[in-house]
Amino acid sequence: MNSDEKMEERLAAHPFLKGIGMDHIKVLAQSAVPTHFEKDQVIFKAGEPANGFYLIETGTVALEGSVRDHGPITTDVVSAGEPLGWSWLFPPYLWHFDARATEPTTAVCFSGILLRQHRGEDPALSHELFKRACEVMVRRLQAARSKLLAAKKRLESAK
Repeated sequence: MNSDEKMEERLAAHPFLKGIGMDHIKVLAQSAVPTHFEKDQVIFKAGEPANGFYLIETGTVALEGSVRDHGPITTDVVSAGEPLGWSWLFPPYLWHFDARATEPTTAVCFSGILLRQHRGEDPALSHELFKRACEVMVRRLQAARSKLLAAKKRLESAK
């Protein structure tokens, strides 16, 4: 099995891409690069260009925001089987949070630049990636809302 076939196999097995057509897997594999992050390694920082996204295969990544006089606060954790980063989809293509590996992490990195260039050639793939990313966004926003409501209840009960 050559390296292209191995990458296609990895992509087809990832939960984020489950059920996507092999023709789309082949296109995605062209811009996919295996990558590894050590514990506490910064993957990207808020304000930097968002030139791609990651499919986390093993490990976990903390999404962090900074609060003046407090330092970084973890807003979400991305685990194995999940995608990391959707800022590459929306102008101005800048990261909104910092991402840091909380343990050794393996992932597949995709070039958002190449995928954006490919949009016009394959609108079905573009639609599929948008749809899947939006499903993840909704789940994460609902989880953030639940965390905020729980924090509010704790504060009210502490009064």
